[in-house]
Amino acid sequence: MDTIFELRDSLDTATFYGVNNQNILCLKNQHPDVRVIARGYQIKVSGAEEAVNRFEKNLRKVEAFCIQHIVLTENHILQLLHGEHPQEFAQDNLILHGVNGKPILARSVNQQALVNAYDDNDLLFAIGPAGSGKTYTAIALAVRALKNREVKRIILSRPAVEAGEKLGFLPGDLKEKIDPYLQPLYDALSDMLPTAKLNDFIERGTIQIAPLAFMRGRTLADAVVILDEAQNTTTAQLKMFLTRLGINGKMIVTGDLTQIDLPATQKSGLKDAIEKLHNIRGIAIVEFNQKDIVRHPLVKHIVDAYAS
Repeated sequence: MDTIFELRDSLDTATFYGVNNQNILCLKNQHPDVRVIARGYQIKVSGAEEAVNRFEKNLRKVEAFCIQHIVLTENHILQLLHGEHPQEFAQDNLILHGVNGKPILARSVNQQALVNAYDDNDLLFAIGPAGSGKTYTAIALAVRALKNREVKRIILSRPAVEAGEKLGFLPGDLKEKIDPYLQPLYDALSDMLPTAKLNDFIERGTIQIAPLAFMRGRTLADAVVILDEAQNTTTAQLKMFLTRLGINGKMIVTGDLTQIDLPATQKSGLKDAIEKLHNIRGIAIVEFNQKDIVRHPLVKHIVDAYAS
C-alpha cells in the first residue's frame, strides 16, 4: 500500500529533517521494510499495511517530540523508537509560558542544569558556544522570577565592545548607537512578554536594558541582573559589575570564551572571574557545549569546524 502522511504546520521541518536529512534517514533506517520519500510537509510511505502503520506510529511520536522541544537528533529518534524518553528531557523542563502560551523550555542538559543551579545560587556563570541558549535561558529565569514576584526588576546589560564596527560611526544618539548591541535581549524578551506589557515594563523601569558602563555606582537589589557577552569585559569592568549585587538579588553572567573581541593584550574579565571564583559557595558555573546548540542544525557544525 502507498500512503501519504501530512506533517503538522507547527513543525519546523529544518529541525525535523536535520542537517543533510540525517534525521529522516535515521527514521528510514529503523524501518527497512517500507520505502519512504519525504519532501516538505509530505511523507510518502510504501509497504505492507502493518509496516506502514508501524512507521506512522513512530513518525507521529518523533513529530510530536520535535514540535514540543524544537530540537531533534538521531539519538532522540533512537530513544523514542525504543520506548524511552530522551534523557535530557526526562524531567519537567518548562521554565514558563511565553506569548500566546508558548512554552519556554530548557531544551538541553546544560540549559536544565542552569535552571536547577538558579535555585541554589545567587551568582551564576553560563559559559559556552553561540546558539547554546545561555542568554535565552537566563532571561527566561529572570522573567519567571518577575512574574512570580520574587524580584521587582530585571536588569539586562552588555558591554558595548565592537566586533569590527566602531560605535562612533553608527548614526543617532547614544540610545540608538547602543540598541544594536542589546537587540538579542529585546528579541528574547519579546518571546516571553506581550509587546504592550514589555513596553510598559521598560517605560516604568521594571525591565532595564543598559550598557555595562551604566552599572557603575549602583546597588542592584530585588532584581535579577544579567550580563551578556561577558567575555568582552575587562577584569576591572567585571569586578565592578559583580560587586553591584544587592540584597535579594541574583546575577547571571553569560559568555563565550572563544569569541573575545578585546585587544590581544587584554585578558577577558570573564576568564579571570571563573579562575578566581569557582570554589566559592553560592556561585555556580555551568559550562555549555556543542550538544546544547538549539539554533539551525548547521550552527553546531559551524562551531565544530571553527573549534577544530
